[in-house]
Amino acid sequence: MMKIITEAAFAAIFLSASAAHAEEMDMKNLDIHLGFSQVPDDHTCEGRNVSPRIEVHGLNATSMAVIVEDKDAPSGVFTHWIIWNILPGDVIPEGIPNNAVVVKPIQAVQGQNSFGKVGYLGPCPPPGKLHRYFFCVFGLDTMLDLQAGASRQKLERAMAGHVLQQGETTATYRR
Repeated sequence: MMKIITEAAFAAIFLSASAAHAEEMDMKNLDIHLGFSQVPDDHTCEGRNVSPRIEVHGLNATSMAVIVEDKDAPSGVFTHWIIWNILPGDVIPEGIPNNAVVVKPIQAVQGQNSFGKVGYLGPCPPPGKLHRYFFCVFGLDTMLDLQAGASRQKLERAMAGHVLQQGETTATYRR
């Protein structure tokens, strides 16, 4: 026997599903702030080349991971930084040392960037064209079992199925 769903019942089901979907979507969006829209020289090869401070709002996860990339690089996407197993918090501080295993100022693990080095190496594009740098933060449901110094591809494989939330912000730089 086939049940007929009334218009009111259909509307109630639809609105309930839409509200649940909206709540789920809100849960997945992190609010990321750098405090700048143009990367200051301190965070580039023209300056001290130190990682920037990243503010993270709305996090509800077990750990965080960060990927910083330049999608305007002549050779394609260029990864400037991968770091993971960051304990949840509102701020990833400036100046994370370029060690595979970090113990201060936060605890974390870092992998290899496109320069072939471990840790953060900031923007250093060829002179002329403006480049966009994407700072992507992921809220994960676990600490990753991934060897220090791993590649971006290995990090992405390890994160698969564990991303609860993510957020992104962009800054530009030109030499």
